Amino acid sequence: MNCPGHCIMYSHMPRTYNELPMRYADFGVLHRNEMSGALTGLTRVRRFQQDDAHIFCRKDQIGDEIRGCLDFLSYCYETVFGFTFKLNLATRPEGFLGEISTWNEAEADLKEVLDESGRKWALNEGDGAFYGPKIDITIQDALRRYHQCATIQLDFQLPQRFDLSYFE
Repeated sequence: MNCPGHCIMYSHMPRTYNELPMRYADFGVLHRNEMSGALTGLTRVRRFQQDDAHIFCRKDQIGDEIRGCLDFLSYCYETVFGFTFKLNLATRPEGFLGEISTWNEAEADLKEVLDESGRKWALNEGDGAFYGPKIDITIQDALRRYHQCATIQLDFQLPQRFDLSYFE
């Protein structure tokens, strides 16, 4: 998780509305303290390389940014690698942070983009991250098993916790 680093990059100087969206990405080495019984070959390891990206945007830009992410994933997974994938919308879990109205708006934004995409998707109620709803993307391997790869997450808590803003 490289969220703090991307937040620091964003906040190192004042930002204006016309600089948005700002997109950051990196390929970082991550370590997770997994229980030894949870380690499963290449799919669940202690140390791994992960691509992580954050898009800082205005609320009116969310739909276009999510559409762009889905188009990019489709290109990479289907066109380049020949994978098929499934989309699941994970919604507000118990113990969530933030206001219900913000969550409802974020979930509605994701549903709208998924509906417009023309792709089949499933609802995974209560499986969102504590900070926001997400679209989980699972790819199918040669043995027809599904593995979660990408997620597209809306996080309205990060800007508050890192005091991220822009001015008109």
